[in-house]
Amino acid sequence: MVTKYLLTIFALAISGSLGDSCQNPKVEAAYFTSLDATVVTQIAYITEFTLKCDNPLPENYALYAEVEGKPLTAARIGENKYQVSWTEEPSKARSGVHEIHVMDEEGWASLRRARRSDPAAAVAPLLAIQLQHPGSK
Repeated sequence: MVTKYLLTIFALAISGSLGDSCQNPKVEAAYFTSLDATVVTQIAYITEFTLKCDNPLPENYALYAEVEGKPLTAARIGENKYQVSWTEEPSKARSGVHEIHVMDEEGWASLRRARRSDPAAAVAPLLAIQLQHPGSK
């Protein structure tokens, strides 16, 4: 009897956590980068995106991002709207495409677990956004 009760609670907990994942994610993104390196001490990279899922997401749906191995938090700026930003020194900033891997809490936890045994491990992101930086002058 106790076992049946515990299994029911466990099944509900798992189904509840799976329901919070974004199903069939679609994203619309816009980005901005600093172009004039003569007056700034840091080059800013900013992308804002709207996430649409087939299922409703909780209001506090947290997202995380990684760019070239650098962990970042996706700030929630509105309903289903997020922003990821970071800065670099002009001497280290490179032109070209910067791939932003966005993960939910489950994906982020999986990445951290995988990296404990292999620092170069990769986990499939929830979505990827490409930010094109033309270079700074």
